[in-house]
Amino acid sequence: MVKIFDANDEILRELSRILLKILEDKNGEIYQENVAKFGIPEEYARKAFFEENLLKLQNSGKAKFYLAMGDDGKTIMGFAQTIIRNEDTVELDRIVVFPEFTRKGIGTKLLQYALEETEKRGFKKVIVNAGKNEVHARKFYEKNGFEKIEEYTVHAPWGKKLDLVSYQYSF
Repeated sequence: MVKIFDANDEILRELSRILLKILEDKNGEIYQENVAKFGIPEEYARKAFFEENLLKLQNSGKAKFYLAMGDDGKTIMGFAQTIIRNEDTVELDRIVVFPEFTRKGIGTKLLQYALEETEKRGFKKVIVNAGKNEVHARKFYEKNGFEKIEEYTVHAPWGKKLDLVSYQYSF
């Protein structure tokens, strides 16, 4: 059984520890799929996952973190993060299910919970970006009601060009 809920500060601290540990395994699936694939410098990724940065982001009111936890109430299985873009729009910035818990519907549950909470907060749409070549991610969003709105290339802050596909979910 999986429980999905809004993250509190204590859980964000634990999530930060897990993410920073994952970054140490350069051959691991999460590192390869989320850091190496996009050419993200390690220091940039580390900074994004520092405890104080996660807490600052959530406590600013601009971001929300949603956690998938096991029955034991201690095992974090994955998370989703949304960021407010304007009064009508929230961006699903990331959704990550840890490798040992994939293919069990956890990503779908996280997405559904994030969408429900976003709608309750009065937003009209959710946008998400996926790499143009991320076929699995793109199918996941399409299967869950997101509509493709554009393809574009962005210059990432770390100097690499990324080909992205933007999707939108409307309430």
